[in-house]
This record gives sequence, structure tokens and C-alpha cells, in this order.
Amino acid sequence: QVQLVESGGGLVHEGESLRLSCEVSGTVRTVNDMAWYRQVPGRQRELVATITTADTVNYGRAVRNRFRISRDNARNAVFLESNDLQADDTGIYYCFAELWLMEGWNWERVWGPGTAVTVSK
Repeated sequence: QVQLVESGGGLVHEGESLRLSCEVSGTVRTVNDMAWYRQVPGRQRELVATITTADTVNYGRAVRNRFRISRDNARNAVFLESNDLQADDTGIYYCFAELWLMEGWNWERVWGPGTAVTVSK
């Protein structure tokens, strides 16, 4: 079964750095757009960053100039980095990928299970 495997979450302090990783597990024909979202209890899931296969990136307003998204197409992986974490960056971070499965006839939108990030003051 194709799934997204996330890693790198944990407890950090404000001003510290974090690197999240997400890798497509399983065989797919093509990995298209990838992204990171985040969510805290009681709030709607929000976009953090997106990246295309051509490395075109877009960032959500809250993280612009503080976060960086990148990808490794050879590994079917996407990364999210920050060296200036703030307390309100706390949340569950979800990886997203648009995939063309081996047996598929169209793009499938796939979500990771989420990895928790807690930023303490």
C-alpha cells in the first residue's frame, strides 16, 4: 500500500531549528505536487508550503521567510525546515502528495498520518 511516512517531529524551543521529512513508501508512477499542512486542536488545517516538480514553491503567510520547503525527486521525498521556530508553530504537521499510482487512472491525493511539533517558549 502506498503511503506517506513522516519523521522529524518533536519538542523544541523557540528560536531552534527543525527538519521534517516525508517519503513516499511504495511504488508509484509519478509524484507530482507535494506540500506540508499543519493543524492545532479547534482550528482548521492550514497550508504551510507547497512545492512542484519544477521546485516552484509557495508559503503560507504565517511561515513565509521562516520556513523552507524542498524535495528530493530521486527519493520521492519532501522536506520542511526552519531555523526560527515560534511557539505558534506548534501543531500536527501533515505531509501531502499528489501521486499517480501504478494501477491508477488519475492523480490520487494522499495524506500522511501527521507528526507532532511542539515549540515551547
